[in-house]
Amino acid sequence: MASNPDEEVVLTENKGNVRLITLNQPKKLNVISPKVVYLLAENLEKWEKDDDVKLVIIKGAGRAFSAGGDLKVFYTGKTTKDYCLEVVYRFYWLCYHIHTYKKPQVALVHGISMGGGASLMVPMKFSVVTEKTVFAMPEASIGFHTDCGFSYILSHLPGHLGEYMALTGTRLSGKELVTAGLATHFVPLDKLSMLESNLVNLNSGDENAVKTAIEEFSISVDISEESVLNKQSIINECFSKDSVEEILESFEAEATKEGNEWITPVLKGLKQSSPIGLKINLRSIREGRKQTLLECLKKEFRLTINILRATISGDIYEGIRALTIDKDNSPKWDPPTLKEVDSEKLDLLFKAFGEGLELNVPENEEQRWSGKYEDSLYA
Repeated sequence: MASNPDEEVVLTENKGNVRLITLNQPKKLNVISPKVVYLLAENLEKWEKDDDVKLVIIKGAGRAFSAGGDLKVFYTGKTTKDYCLEVVYRFYWLCYHIHTYKKPQVALVHGISMGGGASLMVPMKFSVVTEKTVFAMPEASIGFHTDCGFSYILSHLPGHLGEYMALTGTRLSGKELVTAGLATHFVPLDKLSMLESNLVNLNSGDENAVKTAIEEFSISVDISEESVLNKQSIINECFSKDSVEEILESFEAEATKEGNEWITPVLKGLKQSSPIGLKINLRSIREGRKQTLLECLKKEFRLTINILRATISGDIYEGIRALTIDKDNSPKWDPPTLKEVDSEKLDLLFKAFGEGLELNVPENEEQRWSGKYEDSLYA
């Protein structure tokens, strides 16, 4: 296939009535860069409107599906106001269209699928995972929040698993993803390329036919007794509390009981996370239970822009510095403790923007692909 600059980060292939997308930055774990967002949106809109396209398949090159947003792009914008606003707007706008896409999509997911990268997996009609798949939403640990529609997705998990996932950034395996309902099928990695070939040869968007093709390779899953998904009663008891402080207190009490040794490293991670990040995430997930997908995405847009503007704290930049720039893993949070997080200041992050400044996703089906960044007041 001939190459051009557009094909460096996203490869697209036309195979009969099937369109294949490959996230193609393997050395960067297929991070979601501004260019990737633009190309995904452009192609998905074109294919949804093309009657000849029946099925869309997405996969990642190399050993990862996608590690999510490019944190170094965020960090680069530290000293330039709204440096990342365009890519954030475009990506959240795209997330809505992925969730509501009019044609079947299949995600073939091996390796890392984290943060925004998982927004190209979980909402798909069919999401196929393997024994190498690793999922997590680790945003709280760096002073960020669960975004790309995941304040909606996680809030609808059983019990209070959503709060647990958002606050702890706990990783789930492929089998756990299927068990939790965050993926549809588990296929052994050595069968994944054969499945892809079969889906291409099927050349159909008939959902039953696609499902049958996947089920030829998928196997039933059993999770280990140690899986966090088998700790639901403890999670519900602790993560149903009203505040982060009460959650930690309850979790610490559980950690002292016999058989609960698994809690100790999780607690350690929680205590090392950004206090303000933990508070933002708990509130966002709780609100998500009462919000529509679109309301969640609009809320997440406000949160992201306010966090990147360091409206009440620069923790996002300190978290990225400690994790990916200096790599000292010793962030200096502001404020440093949960009790010092001002609830009134926290309200500022969630406050609606003025008219015309919100994420604009038309709910009118005939105009569903309008509301783009270039049509907004920000452009």
